[in-house]
Amino acid sequence: MILIDSALKKRKEENNPVRVAMVGAGFMGRGIALQICNYVEGMELVAISNRRLEGALRAYNEAGINDVKEVKSVAELEDSIRQKKYAVTEDASLLCKADGIDAVIEVTGAVEFGTEIALTAIKNKKHIILMNAEVDATLGPILKVYAEKEGVVYTNADGDQPGVIMNLYRFVKGIGVKPVLCGNIKGLHDPYRNPTTQEGFAKKWGQKAHMVTSFADGSKISFEQAIVANGTGMKVAKRGMFGPTVEPWTPIRESVNQYPLEALLEGPGIVDYIVGADPGPGVFVLGTHDHPQQQHYLNLYKLGEGPLYCFYTPYHLCHFEVPNTVARAVLFNDAALTPLGKPYVDVVATAKIDLKAGEKIDGIGFYMTYGLCENSEIVDAENLLPMGLAEGCILKNDVPKDRVLTYNDVELPHGRLADKLRQEQNDFFNVSV
Repeated sequence: MILIDSALKKRKEENNPVRVAMVGAGFMGRGIALQICNYVEGMELVAISNRRLEGALRAYNEAGINDVKEVKSVAELEDSIRQKKYAVTEDASLLCKADGIDAVIEVTGAVEFGTEIALTAIKNKKHIILMNAEVDATLGPILKVYAEKEGVVYTNADGDQPGVIMNLYRFVKGIGVKPVLCGNIKGLHDPYRNPTTQEGFAKKWGQKAHMVTSFADGSKISFEQAIVANGTGMKVAKRGMFGPTVEPWTPIRESVNQYPLEALLEGPGIVDYIVGADPGPGVFVLGTHDHPQQQHYLNLYKLGEGPLYCFYTPYHLCHFEVPNTVARAVLFNDAALTPLGKPYVDVVATAKIDLKAGEKIDGIGFYMTYGLCENSEIVDAENLLPMGLAEGCILKNDVPKDRVLTYNDVELPHGRLADKLRQEQNDFFNVSV
């Protein structure tokens, strides 16, 4: 998106910066604040909300901004924006409702709260940028419907692997190569990891143990690849994806030979991942071309003889790239990654240990469940429980380790917005569960 820098420069010259607010000031949120406040001309981070005010203040302070005001009402926030001041609050709804804000970045990773923020922002005609794969994979299609109705962009973020995959997918498709696999490169996958096993790694990098676990146990990769599937119309070849493991540092162009060719060349293409390949943690797209002369050119340009051509991006830079998504949404009405329409792939809750009747299911990346990708028509036909809705459910019966949970296994918490929207999504897309 080379156009972005010129467009933002123009906004700076016109003294009309893109004004963005952020909900969530954890590890990733602080990185976003640092990036926008110091390295992105033509864009202002006018407000940060966090459930504890000190977290929002810390994000601004680490970005070199100390003149910050706490606000407790929409009027106070709007006044702060008019005065070109920076604001913090514990009430995230203010950021969604206040005039003078073009877009809201949601960076919490919480499903119920993130859903409330996304919907409130959309209904108040704010572009919404999600760094929340859990919400996107569970409710993205219906949130996109709401966004289209209000004329705003609903999108996942550049920098996160799904957004980087989609950028690459659009490039590959744009040069006339047919994408048949959208892939994610992982360094580790063990579905039985938990916050205890990941505590040391989390402490080293200043992250939360359950967040680190969600990557290690495969839940996060499942959410991310479900988002890619819903944005491309692809599916998974089997429950949980293939996810082959190769020797560490095996080049990605060699690693992709692990996939069965017939699974790639039939149907709409698949989403998947690979463990151990180099460059990690990059992304890749496999594509085909049916024109002999173009195949000859691709071979000349060192992509091989086919039938599969491997395109890859060797990195994803998370918070560094998020401002690009904001600019694409506000200035070009373009989403980095958004659902095509109906859901194609969901993430289903799977028992990490033997579960007992009467227990309350803990959160994503904790001790009781991990997530697996499954094609949405199978999820619907088998009444499977989405991973994004599993937290807080009470088990009605025992569920053995590694069995996928169904709605019949649990009692849902009362009154959750996420459950209501999931039913709306089913109704809108004529899904029967």
